[in-house]
Amino acid sequence: MTERPRLAVVGAGPAGLAAALTAAEQGVRVLLVDAADQAGGQFHRQPAAGLGALRPRAPHHRRRTWERLRTGLERHRAAGRIIHLTDHHVWCVAGESGSGGFTVYALRGPGQEEGVTVRADAVLLATGGYERVLPFPGWTLPGVVTAGGAQAMLKGQLVLPGRTAVVAGTGPLLLPVATGLAAAGARVAALVESAGPAALPRRAPALAARPGALAEAAGYAARLLRHGVRTLTRHTVLAAHGTGRLEAVTVAALDRTGHPRPGTARRVRCDTLAVGHGLLPHTDLAETLGCALSGTAVRVDAEQRTDVPGVWAAGETTGVGGAALALAEGHIAGRSAAARLYGTVPDPRRWAAADRARRRARAFAAALEAVYAPPAGWADRLPDETVVCRCEEVTAGRVREAAGTLGAGDARTVKLLTRAGMGWCQGRMCGPAVAGLTGCPLDPGRRPFARPVPLGVLAELPDTE
Repeated sequence: MTERPRLAVVGAGPAGLAAALTAAEQGVRVLLVDAADQAGGQFHRQPAAGLGALRPRAPHHRRRTWERLRTGLERHRAAGRIIHLTDHHVWCVAGESGSGGFTVYALRGPGQEEGVTVRADAVLLATGGYERVLPFPGWTLPGVVTAGGAQAMLKGQLVLPGRTAVVAGTGPLLLPVATGLAAAGARVAALVESAGPAALPRRAPALAARPGALAEAAGYAARLLRHGVRTLTRHTVLAAHGTGRLEAVTVAALDRTGHPRPGTARRVRCDTLAVGHGLLPHTDLAETLGCALSGTAVRVDAEQRTDVPGVWAAGETTGVGGAALALAEGHIAGRSAAARLYGTVPDPRRWAAADRARRRARAFAAALEAVYAPPAGWADRLPDETVVCRCEEVTAGRVREAAGTLGAGDARTVKLLTRAGMGWCQGRMCGPAVAGLTGCPLDPGRRPFARPVPLGVLAELPDTE
């Protein structure tokens, strides 16, 4: 009997779970590798089991979808069709010369000191996205967190980041973050959104194609009203203030060019600022494999295949679009991978419903991206003394000097001249800011490792020709 093929799925969020379950149903042995201790990703993040949460459903939504995914995962794990490797932080995926397979390198455990190697016939990348935060004076103060970070604390640890919060930036994530904080007992002093309602009617056809998402947004808005949360549209945070930690923020209205309107600045007292300006795709592993990108996302075809044979991608890594899009892409990728691993040509009719959902979700995501673009004038008002690269403490002035006086014409040269992007995060946090300040395109840098790796782990790797 021929051994069943092995598919390594990296990431156990909506896309990874949908892909793993679909492939397992087709008879493929699935290795589901994820850094978290529980499946679900950020969207379906669950409270840690040791907390003994009495109401674990409270901070979550789309519970039925999560329960369906969890039940399917448990069923396939019990049957031996899926091996779920938790607390495995993947730092590299490499193709194996000659065999046509792949090796997945991971660090095991919270300490990430133990190396683990997994081999598979094919790889499906569902590595999600990460938050974009544009700097402003005071953004390094304790008490300033990302919007997703605040949500993760609430969902995963059942912890409030503070008692009085301002939620700011742009994007649909701000609504559930503000609602979750208010429902958990925080006083949300303001929801500060740089986009304005006038941009929505121009995208009405695409937005109307997802009435469920619109109803969800309306529900968040209604709950914010019940909690007395003040919503300031076409506003932005100019600065955060405090001695030792956050004490207040200054917000102001924006004009049509994205610049603050004179006379509109006001100070709002708070001990927490949850801020975010959308998401960017995680592409590190795909780039290491040599997968082509389209802009900042991994390029895929109608089957979610990358241009590297044996590698599929789904979810935010192929373009930020939310959980519905991730589920549809994961289902299609799982079916395609299973068929091709068994040497057959997949029948697109088998995923017709998922394809329709994918097209609607992509159109919806494109409309949201246009509506919730960061304000155009943010880089112009950033003072030179503001730290841009937190890891290496590089200021906006040094970045401007590199692009202006020193003549740097691309992000790599700016990095070499200033060290912006050389730190622990490898430019994930400061990359968008450097691009905005210099006018250089936001090109993801190809990194050999997706995360820091102990030298001892590298030394234990077998020699390869």
